[in-house]
Amino acid sequence: MRNILPVVLTIAGSDSGGGAGIQADLKTFSSLGTFGTTVITAITSQNLEGVRSIQAVKADIVRDQIESVFDGFKVNAVKTGMLFSSEIIETVAETIRKYDVENLVIDPVFAATSGSRLIEDDGIEALTEELFPMAKVITPNIPEAEFLTGMEIKNKQQMTEALEALIELYPASVFVLKGGHLDDAAIDVYGGKSLAVNELKSDKVTGVNNHGSGCTFASAVAAYLAHGHEIEESLNLAKNFISGALRNSLGLEQGINLIDHFWRSEKGIH
Repeated sequence: MRNILPVVLTIAGSDSGGGAGIQADLKTFSSLGTFGTTVITAITSQNLEGVRSIQAVKADIVRDQIESVFDGFKVNAVKTGMLFSSEIIETVAETIRKYDVENLVIDPVFAATSGSRLIEDDGIEALTEELFPMAKVITPNIPEAEFLTGMEIKNKQQMTEALEALIELYPASVFVLKGGHLDDAAIDVYGGKSLAVNELKSDKVTGVNNHGSGCTFASAVAAYLAHGHEIEESLNLAKNFISGALRNSLGLEQGINLIDHFWRSEKGIH
């Protein structure tokens, strides 16, 4: 008898370079033994150097995609990434609210690693007001946390202070403030109103293009929640997954090293 796979839905943008967005999410879901479904919110023309153009999907098409997935599958977890506009965000919130989603992971994508803006100005307010209250886990990086709190974050102590501010400012179960933008460490801090502040640690990996690392981490959290793991265990497992994907990177002919989403199977890890 075959194993029954949990279903995970990603609601995000498409990355033509294949390293982030919907593409990274699906690779992560497959690697972690879940069945990935998708709702595409925007089409981006991008590579590792940056985003050339963005075409948002019409909100009614976004709604139809969500309803099609939920009407056809028992969805165990949802991860959101690039949502781009307030209209899309409000549509996503209104639609998934109908389906009583238990495991919602929000990666509040504001900008690509290259610096390209991936959300309209009014979208951030809609994101915090409409979607944050429904989330089980929210995974901002340092620039996103600085925007959300108005605080400067240059070290681990400031990360912890910003995390505590996020917990007070926004209703959500757990925040994970990702520390990948720090030069000297690969430490994330997490906590919530009912979960003490703690750290996720790994060695800093150099020489690897980390495009898509935030998408991959959030998708891994969603996949582990879909498998029935508790929040804290899911965070630790996801940290191990992205750290391993960076350490066991893929090499391309151009001399580029990229995240390997399938490193576990290549090493015989199940």
